[in-house]
Amino acid sequence: MLFPVRPFLVTFAHQSIIMKLLENKVAIVTGAARGIGEGIALKLAEHGAHIAFTYVSDSSAEKAAALESRLTALGVQAKAWKSNAGDFAQCEQFVNEVVGKFGTVDICVNNAGISKDNLLLRLTPDQWDEVMNVNLKSVFNMTKQVIRPMMKARKGSIINMSSIVGIRGNAGQASYAASKAGIIGLTRSVAMELGSRNVRCNAIAPGFIETDMTHYLKEGEAAKTFLEKIPLGRFGSAEEVGNTTLFLASDLSSYITGQVISTCGGLNI
Repeated sequence: MLFPVRPFLVTFAHQSIIMKLLENKVAIVTGAARGIGEGIALKLAEHGAHIAFTYVSDSSAEKAAALESRLTALGVQAKAWKSNAGDFAQCEQFVNEVVGKFGTVDICVNNAGISKDNLLLRLTPDQWDEVMNVNLKSVFNMTKQVIRPMMKARKGSIINMSSIVGIRGNAGQASYAASKAGIIGLTRSVAMELGSRNVRCNAIAPGFIETDMTHYLKEGEAAKTFLEKIPLGRFGSAEEVGNTTLFLASDLSSYITGQVISTCGGLNI
């Protein structure tokens, strides 16, 4: 005789396979008020991580407050800091305050970045310096601060946001490409230095990701040209970059360090 399966048993079975990969971990995400950083913060919080994130301009304060509310609604602790990752002193103060509030730092996602696209002939020294300061120096600043609590705990995951442009270059983006390529070199060096302390360091190289900063890529003939270069035939999402970040932040990647994962739909093939 066959007995019907009770609905609550099915529900329990389904719930039992839902696992939060970062339960009670503490994650820092720089530049998270919008775009890829926002997607990363939400993804990590969905898996149980407490989130400390930064924004840099007054114009982003409202979005930062809204994100803080969305994160806490997921059942984790979250706090936004107005802090410039390109400024060493501000990074030091920020990380000290995070450790004071949350107790430690398990994950650091160095996401803050800008672009000042211009042909090299027209690129000014000030534009070059600004991109290097925000994109590359910020990774040094933050990594320098978070490795102390990580080394003390003998565990940690540092995830640096590079770019497909840092791997293959791109006309009109010399400063951006150089900064993102520098992140890859820094990532591999940090991985070599800290591996013995069980602190991992990896990089993600996103391709064309849909955000409010890249909406123009979807318009007109330019969009068609971009899509033709992507084997998967579509743009990526901030959530998909968040999924890659989640993998590198969690123990699923416990034997992975010093690597660059291209989240680009095959653009780098």
